[in-house]
Amino acid sequence: MSLVQVEDLSVGFGAVRAVDSVSFTLAPGAALGLVGESGSGKSTVAAALLGLHRDTGARVTGSVRVGGVDVATAGDDALRRLRGGVAAMVFQDPLSALDPYFAVGDQIAEVYRAHSGASRRAARARAVDVLGRVGIPDAARRARSRPHEFSGGMRQRALIAMALACEPDLLVADEPTTALDVTVQAQILDLLHALREETGMGLLLVTHDVGVAAESVDDVLVMRDGRVVERGGVVQVLGAPREAYTRELLSAVPRVDGARGGRSEPGDAGGAAGAVVVEAEGLRRVFGRGRRAFAAVDGVSLTVRAGETLGVVGESGSGKTTLGRMLVGLLEPTSGQLRHGGAEKSGKGVVPGVQMVFQDPVSSLNPRRSVGESIADPLRARGDRDEDAIRTRVRDLMARVGLDAAHYDRYPHEFSGGQRQRVGIARALAADPRLIVCDEPVSALDVTTQAQVTALLAELQRELGLALVFVAHDLAVVRQVSDRVAVMRNGRIVEQGSVDEVYGSPQDPYTRQLLAAVPALDPAVAAERRAARAAGAHAVREGGGAAGKELAAA
Repeated sequence: MSLVQVEDLSVGFGAVRAVDSVSFTLAPGAALGLVGESGSGKSTVAAALLGLHRDTGARVTGSVRVGGVDVATAGDDALRRLRGGVAAMVFQDPLSALDPYFAVGDQIAEVYRAHSGASRRAARARAVDVLGRVGIPDAARRARSRPHEFSGGMRQRALIAMALACEPDLLVADEPTTALDVTVQAQILDLLHALREETGMGLLLVTHDVGVAAESVDDVLVMRDGRVVERGGVVQVLGAPREAYTRELLSAVPRVDGARGGRSEPGDAGGAAGAVVVEAEGLRRVFGRGRRAFAAVDGVSLTVRAGETLGVVGESGSGKTTLGRMLVGLLEPTSGQLRHGGAEKSGKGVVPGVQMVFQDPVSSLNPRRSVGESIADPLRARGDRDEDAIRTRVRDLMARVGLDAAHYDRYPHEFSGGQRQRVGIARALAADPRLIVCDEPVSALDVTTQAQVTALLAELQRELGLALVFVAHDLAVVRQVSDRVAVMRNGRIVEQGSVDEVYGSPQDPYTRQLLAAVPALDPAVAAERRAARAAGAHAVREGGGAAGKELAAA
């Protein structure tokens, strides 16, 4: 009997048909990946398995059975038993899925009590048990911590622990690693694989990252515009795709060992190409005071020239975003020197000729102002007063980044994620900058939209001779767009050089560890890497010391 049986599922919201006649099955213990771009309908399918569209106004037709339960006809009590007891869901954003006011352990215990009727003491013990099971160190103590006291990877582990509390037969994971850096992503994927082997649970993995699917599932369903365009074993679909759309998805995936498509060469923009745009020497930034003081950036030196891209990579907490904010003047260095165009920065505030493109365009754009007005802000800030000229300039900028100039008066919520990021780029270009610092500009976008945004940045760089600092945790994207790369760890640059040098022959063990954690598109290679990481982790646990750490990074 199938664990999941979906037949002719369609889901509509108003005039939009988000899912159109989707059918598939999932056997107990098997893993299926739903892959596609944003808006393909994959998350809508996943939500339908737990009946999350009920009472939302969505029109749901077709048949969905999970663990023998007909989701459409199940009563409220049966649906509550299904959610958590038979099937559990891990959401993309653990901060929004966890209550900030309650300890993580208490939230897990409450889920367990609701389904098992256990006592408070037994539920707390169960919470500690599952937190330890997903790799949270000192689980008894950390169970009393609130979500903000956990790192991003630990919060995602806590969500997985909550899902596992009632030992479900099916785990639905909706983009569980999208916002995580590559090493934490590898840990979460390894954890999901180990839990499948240990418990025999089935896994439905929703992802826009084809590499993540290659690491994690047996079969793949490729979706586009609410329909299934290709399905089959992961080796067959990723190794020899039949459909043009699948091939398009695969070709858009940046690779750490491939060509850097769209990269501009230093100097090809002419003019002042090659001149030093920004130079940092011994840059340091300390947060906190006394015993709580820590150096987020500690002694960083680098140079960026006109027409080139410097990639800055590292895990969350490595200091790369703090460095980027100092380069544009949003943060003042505690010590060290920062020179723009040969002149040392004086005074506080954003440096003229330097702009920033932020990671999350939703939070960096005012939802109550039109995108045209947001793009116009830098023009008004520098003193422009001719409103007709400002509007003309904004329309030109929107057209340059691939947006319809007629959409000047639309609001951010009316645009897709990729379009909002183009708005951010247009706003950065408005003041004619020499340098743009891009802070994780494509981390939340699917692979085809990532490729479009990075190609746009390369095109603008060639046209305008811009210098770019590209901050990211995705090493494959950084290789695609960069001329040189700096690898950061604990506030310091541990390795720096051309992309060919750093990626082709990394000298620092930490750089090798980062590269080894990048998802492989070949499932066989992914399995080998997973085994190597497991062996390295075991060696470290057993006291292997440096040798174990080196094996884990291999």
